[in-house]
Amino acid sequence: MLDLDTKVHDESRQGEAFSPATTGTQTYTKKFYIESYGCAMNFNDSEIVASILGAEGYGPTRNAEEASLILLNTCSIREKAEQTVRKRLTEFKKIKQQTPGMLVGVLGCMAERIKGKLLEEEKLVDLVVGPDAYRSLPALIAEAGSGQKSVNVLLSREETYGDISPVRLDNNGVTSFVSIMRGCNNMCTFCVVPFTRGRERSRDAHSIVREAAELFANGYREVTLLGQNVDSYYWNNDDGSETVTFAMLLERVALINPLLRVRFSTSHPKDITDEVLFTMMKYDNICNYIHLPVQSGSSRILQLMNRTYTREWYIKKVNRIRELIPDCGLSTDIITGFCSETEEDHQETLSLMEFARYDLAYMYFYSERPGTLAERRYQDDVPEDVKKRRLAEVVELYRGHSQASMEKEVGKIFNVLVEGTSKRSDEQLFGRNDQNKVIVFPRENFKKGDYVMVKVESCTSGTLIGKAMQ
Repeated sequence: MLDLDTKVHDESRQGEAFSPATTGTQTYTKKFYIESYGCAMNFNDSEIVASILGAEGYGPTRNAEEASLILLNTCSIREKAEQTVRKRLTEFKKIKQQTPGMLVGVLGCMAERIKGKLLEEEKLVDLVVGPDAYRSLPALIAEAGSGQKSVNVLLSREETYGDISPVRLDNNGVTSFVSIMRGCNNMCTFCVVPFTRGRERSRDAHSIVREAAELFANGYREVTLLGQNVDSYYWNNDDGSETVTFAMLLERVALINPLLRVRFSTSHPKDITDEVLFTMMKYDNICNYIHLPVQSGSSRILQLMNRTYTREWYIKKVNRIRELIPDCGLSTDIITGFCSETEEDHQETLSLMEFARYDLAYMYFYSERPGTLAERRYQDDVPEDVKKRRLAEVVELYRGHSQASMEKEVGKIFNVLVEGTSKRSDEQLFGRNDQNKVIVFPRENFKKGDYVMVKVESCTSGTLIGKAMQ
């Protein structure tokens, strides 16, 4: 999910069309085109959708013009992401006018909030499907094909799609996501997720382990256990005879094979436990990397955000992680300019960054989202130019920390999982170390999926450059 370029966002991840390369030899009678926006959960959802559509005779294509069904899997986290989706829908409307029978649909987090506008006012789509309603896609497509507008945005307290094997729509073949839970119970005031994805529910632990084992058998060598808040994973079987916590699940996946690397995201600071940290210490194939969003360094702002921890509590958690796992990579999310944020609050964020010295950071200025608790309770009163100036200061400080983080690795030797060919040269391969840092090194006779011991010889702000040990 994460790469090691500097992450500076006032929008969500841009749309990505999937390739049909990994869908096997099955012959499809119809084609679908899908673009995904936002978090890794959305991209994983698109793979679930591909599996459901595959059973209906649809195969994926990268060419929207040849598709009979175009889908946009949307994100509501940032305003600009919604603007991008609207722009794309306008473009697809033109394609549809020249292609009889083509259907256009919106999936995911934007579905509930703006379904009326998309269907009736702007007439940009034929179907709108929420994140818990993907099983109804075949019926909705049939309904839309008859000329009706089709909508299902109902949220579920049970749906986890645990019995559906996602179609791996990427070209990597080495790393993959495995969704372990859906929804969120943390009512952070700036966040729309509880309203767009519903309440938290954990997936059957056995189905998770089975999916990860199948991925390993099919050549994958790394899985990322995925959830809005993975540390709160908690599953009971139907008769109550078995309970699985996140630490227990992490161990079960690690035991599949020592050659299967295990990562996880995202961790809420209030929920990550010593039990999880001890499990990470116990197994070499659980990567020493934690994404621990802080959002703000000010306890006052954290309280307004309903993050349920203070600045001091967060610092203690970071200290505990580094006490138990000294070489643990640490990344975060930071929002500047949240409601009523003062210069003093901002300086507290900068000072916390100086303490944590993150290896990777996702940095945003606050964008009020309709339907959130913050919209109802607080005034978005920090001017945009102030938000952007504070963001620039956060980014500048982070870049210095990132550069120092990379420089301290020069001269060290890391076990690197090869993920593919470097974008800059076919003669170079790239992979990541335990701490999620990208390392580039000469191809020689190595191939994708290999583990290679690499000595780091130099670095840029986002990449380690090394040479394989002979």
